[in-house]
Amino acid sequence: MGSVALSKIVEQLDLKNVTPDVDISKIRITLPEINRPALQLTGYFDHFDSKRVQIIGYVEYTYLEHLSRERKLEIYEQFLSYEIPCLIYTTKTKPDEDMLRMAVERNIPIFTAHKTTTSFMAEIIRRLNVELAPCISIHGVLVDVYGEGVLIMGESGIGKSEAALELIKRGHRLVSDDVVEIRRVSDDTLVGSAPDITRHFIELRGIGIIDVKTLFGVESVKDTQSIDLVIKMEEWNKDKEYDRMGLEEEYTEFLGNKVVCHSLPIRPGRNLAVIVECAAVNHRQKKMGYNAAKELYNRVQASLTRKRNPEEE
Repeated sequence: MGSVALSKIVEQLDLKNVTPDVDISKIRITLPEINRPALQLTGYFDHFDSKRVQIIGYVEYTYLEHLSRERKLEIYEQFLSYEIPCLIYTTKTKPDEDMLRMAVERNIPIFTAHKTTTSFMAEIIRRLNVELAPCISIHGVLVDVYGEGVLIMGESGIGKSEAALELIKRGHRLVSDDVVEIRRVSDDTLVGSAPDITRHFIELRGIGIIDVKTLFGVESVKDTQSIDLVIKMEEWNKDKEYDRMGLEEEYTEFLGNKVVCHSLPIRPGRNLAVIVECAAVNHRQKKMGYNAAKELYNRVQASLTRKRNPEEE
């Protein structure tokens, strides 16, 4: 099961720690779902998933404000008896002294957020879904080309990094070279990123390691990018039949998600960067409803029909 450090989520969401005496360095979040403990604050704990991040919004806060101190202590005692990862107050609300004291005694951290409950829930769920998404690492290069995430794959030494470098010089952005970490953030979306240790670096055989961010500026790199298109580079094989029309889409699969894939034969003299650019633009056109291959096919069919039926002219 994947996990993410609570301290990382606190930093990303700019949360204020109101229990600084509680050590959060070893606390990890394991579930992307969150829970608003409205029913638990009324005393109903059946099916309570205590492993989720707990969020108290304005409704829960005002409900507690109307209770007597004795009743609140009973609820706090029962609620905090579970090993919850953390408790977050939203909409500029804050915990009372009894909640703070009991949480510190049980080593449960409490945070506050200035955002409204709805917007904060959307933000934390989005971040947890990304951080806790199923992840694999593959050998390849990921580049943002005209807004399309193009994953270039192929055997070592075939020219993936050189193609990426030419794309960067043409104004596109590098996400990762050599190793790409792919996360499945939804049933339709794969997001790629670079390992921390190799981020913004490219290896060029014969030259060595170069820092793309330093050489070409911050506009030449990007931390994450959805994967929209896969290009597999392979050595030219004169005995192999390559698709010349592109009427039928081919796909490759990562973590159960299918991505459009093109096989690109490599031979001396081919401008790989321009071909990748055209593939990205063509893919974008198809998503917008225009397919050049089908347009040509329809024109050919219409021409053949006219030749068979000249009397209709």
